[in-house]
Amino acid sequence: MSTFAVILPAAGQSRRFNDRAYKKPFAPLGGRAVWLHSAERFMNRPDVKQVIVCVSADDRELFDLKFGANIAILGVQVVAGGEHRTDSVQRALEQVKAEIDFVAVHDAARPCVADPWIDAVFAAAERDGAAILAAPVQATLKRGARSGEQGAGSKERGVGKVLGSSLHAPGAVRIAATVDREGLWEAQTPQVFRRDLIIEAYAKRGNQPVTDDAQLVERLGKPVTIVPCSSLNIKITTRDDLKLAEQVLKVLPKPKLEGFQHPFADDNLWR
Repeated sequence: MSTFAVILPAAGQSRRFNDRAYKKPFAPLGGRAVWLHSAERFMNRPDVKQVIVCVSADDRELFDLKFGANIAILGVQVVAGGEHRTDSVQRALEQVKAEIDFVAVHDAARPCVADPWIDAVFAAAERDGAAILAAPVQATLKRGARSGEQGAGSKERGVGKVLGSSLHAPGAVRIAATVDREGLWEAQTPQVFRRDLIIEAYAKRGNQPVTDDAQLVERLGKPVTIVPCSSLNIKITTRDDLKLAEQVLKVLPKPKLEGFQHPFADDNLWR
């Protein structure tokens, strides 16, 4: 049986979450923190031998105070995150045990992943070396541009401005093109890789920005398998997502955690 390590990045700033009391991985969801929902999906798997949570240095003291009992009982390893997500994953990779065969990176703020989806992406990674969960794009996609920005440059100028600006910023956004959604997938996590492959990918990552770990493996010219998944595997980004996630958790099968409890996980120490 192949062995897996799971990295849970939870060191982001959660700017879009807009909550003064909580960052999104630590917000309460159904009686316990978001990150605990994510972690427990992996804890009782016989093939998972190591779970590493990346936490911002600024949050470490409070994290240990709030979740120290959970960390001890779960056997979770905590590492200090870096400035960017890739920095955090890099530091976690340095702590992965040498005997581990595969590394899975899963967003700590993606609490609704179900066991059958994990089974499928783990099996695909074992077969092909690299695999991610992803959902086929269902919506009609539009490329936007500011007024007067058309043609080939609209993608670089228009979309960049839209993403980096307020929805209420001056200047109308017009449709520049309808994007064909055929073959488009929304990447999710876990993203799972042979240990030597993801370590090589991070060693050669350079300074170019990336938005997920698979992108680094793609840059090596290595294939990454897409494992179809449900859009219910949501990532918490805003406070409204918590309400949706709470409903999703009600319909997902419960993780198998015989005899496990979450001490102090529903208290209010961060309030």
